[in-house]
Amino acid sequence: MTPRTPRSRRERPAKPALTYEGIVATAVQVMRDEGLHRVTMRRLATELDTGPASLYVYVANTAELHAAILEELLGAVDLRPAASTGDWRDRLAAVLSSYTRILFAHPSLAHSALVARPSGPNYLALLEAILALLDEGEVPGAQAAWGVDVLLQVATATAAEQSTRERASDAKDEHNALVEALRGVTADTHPRITALGGELFSGTPEQRLAWVFRTVINGARTTPTTTD
Repeated sequence: MTPRTPRSRRERPAKPALTYEGIVATAVQVMRDEGLHRVTMRRLATELDTGPASLYVYVANTAELHAAILEELLGAVDLRPAASTGDWRDRLAAVLSSYTRILFAHPSLAHSALVARPSGPNYLALLEAILALLDEGEVPGAQAAWGVDVLLQVATATAAEQSTRERASDAKDEHNALVEALRGVTADTHPRITALGGELFSGTPEQRLAWVFRTVINGARTTPTTTD
């Protein structure tokens, strides 16, 4: 039997050249299909038919990769309210709500976003839109600079908390137990809880989030960065 002749490398289809954009696009797809926990250098190397060491030329570590994924997804944030008309607070809350919904759609990324620091054009566009609206509301520059950080932290933490609750099998039971406990107290021992009653659970999650944003926005406008 004649031995099989190895196929020359020159006859094989050339692999697409590695690029930063291609690596990030692949990472986003793996996250959508398998979850963020599967987005590792080794997993991407397999998907891209290369070695993990080749990826480190473009991305320093997994944390940077997660930040790059977040940057890519931020392109879907609706910034149109920043350029529309109406109360600047409502428009700012709308932009922040859009950002939060992006994280709601990708629960695992919400936790990573608490520490991930994207620096690409989509993130910069989001920052610029928020700062422009704060400027429109005559929020002093220093307070706006600190306020934008708090606003994004609130949005990100809200998404991370919600994603944790949705994944917890007993979250609904815990919520129901809390409601029953609060409703079962008496005015003798817990007068303020009794007085507020249903208000403790009133409003939709969307209404509550919008209220939180407006509270922080109003606080940023009226609270100086120093007490001197």
